[in-house]
Amino acid sequence: MTDHSQRPQATRQSNRRLAIRRWAQRHYFQFYSRCANWTFVQNVAAAPVSWRREHWVLGGAAVTLIVLAGFIVPTFAGATRQDPVPVTYTTVSLDLPQRPLDEADPAIAALAGAEPGADEREWRIVRVQAGQSLSDIFREQGLSPADLQRALDAQDDASALRRIRPGDEFAFDVAADGSLTAMRFDRGDNARVTLQFDGSGVQEAVQDRLVERRVQVAHGVVTRSLFDAGEQAGISDAMVIKLANAFGYDIDFAQDLREGDSFSVIYDEVYREGERLRNGEILAATFINQGKRYTAIRYTNTTGETVYYTEDGRPLRKSFLRTPVEFTRISSKFSTGRKHPVLGYMRAHKGVDYAAPTGTPIRAAGDGKVTFRGWQNGYGNTVIVQHEGKHTTLYGHMSRFANIKVGQRVSQGSTIGYVGATGLATGPHLHYEFRVAGAHRDPLTVTLPPAAPLPAGELARFRQQASPMLAKLQMVDGSRLASSSPRSAGNG
Repeated sequence: MTDHSQRPQATRQSNRRLAIRRWAQRHYFQFYSRCANWTFVQNVAAAPVSWRREHWVLGGAAVTLIVLAGFIVPTFAGATRQDPVPVTYTTVSLDLPQRPLDEADPAIAALAGAEPGADEREWRIVRVQAGQSLSDIFREQGLSPADLQRALDAQDDASALRRIRPGDEFAFDVAADGSLTAMRFDRGDNARVTLQFDGSGVQEAVQDRLVERRVQVAHGVVTRSLFDAGEQAGISDAMVIKLANAFGYDIDFAQDLREGDSFSVIYDEVYREGERLRNGEILAATFINQGKRYTAIRYTNTTGETVYYTEDGRPLRKSFLRTPVEFTRISSKFSTGRKHPVLGYMRAHKGVDYAAPTGTPIRAAGDGKVTFRGWQNGYGNTVIVQHEGKHTTLYGHMSRFANIKVGQRVSQGSTIGYVGATGLATGPHLHYEFRVAGAHRDPLTVTLPPAAPLPAGELARFRQQASPMLAKLQMVDGSRLASSSPRSAGNG
């Protein structure tokens, strides 16, 4: 039998649930209707940005999450870190033996930059300037000429004091009263001399200095000038001049040089106690001029003469220089008929005119004897040199003569006068003539007599010394050719 008293209550609960469901549907329908169009990216072309309440709610929630993460994550990471275990150090005091006061450790002194008993004087360092003499330096330092004379008299060889050069270094130790107590200077590359002045005289001490020569190799190609090629190759202008002098008998660097000419050179540099002191000498070199290859090997023969030789042992030095002056241009060549610039009529020009600044040194073209020094009509100040055999050379228009006189012997390359414009000349230049048995020859084209080769007994010694130099030059030339070849860039 059914209990009908409970039906009204069940009916009321059912009706309440239906009412709640209808209310929720109406409520959430309105919520979803509004949220369906929520977005943070609006069509800015259609309307400007406009934040509604819903936007602010979502934005605030996002910022809150970011702030909470910033606090929670570092705290969690710090909570998982373990503190390092402290390390305990123990200090032990040790008693070291005392070194006797009268002993010194040379090794420690060397590390400190000095040796036991090293010189502790306060030196005045003076470097020689151009045109200075040692007496000038003594006077500038307020030192007595008598001390200079004592220094000169105390040495068997005083050449280092009598013949000083710009760049030489002198050091002086001067007492409080201005008197000289010590003087220091270099005698050659490998000896340092210290003179001690006291009442009993002058005592000399000589310290040997370590000197070494380091061999270098360079290669250059002429593009603008020989000096520019030398700079690109990493050699100094002084070394370039030595290179030009070595090949100067075969190559006229004023008019024979061409773009694309090249050289390879083996030379040394002088180092003293690890520091570069100066340029050394060219030991061997090759020069390719207009496609022709020239070789120079430095060699000292059994008589003590050092000159450059070809590969077959023949001296590069010829009996005559091709050009006896460093000139800027050839202003007039050898000619059988030329209008004279002063006289105004046709006249043979029996020499070559080398234009150069007034005062440029003029060198003897070869060994010989001065047979004339004076004035000649047309030539002005003139020197004539008689050479071995039947050769003579004439040098005209000099501004002044060097310290020579008639009958004096001169060596090849020695200065005999200076460029000028004396006589019939329109500007400073050297007029140079070359005569064979009295007949004039063109100095630019005349065949110069060759120098005698090394004797057979010495030729073997020369070849033994030259062989490693030639091998190194061939290696340098070969590597340069390989690096400039198109194949070297590519396909292997």
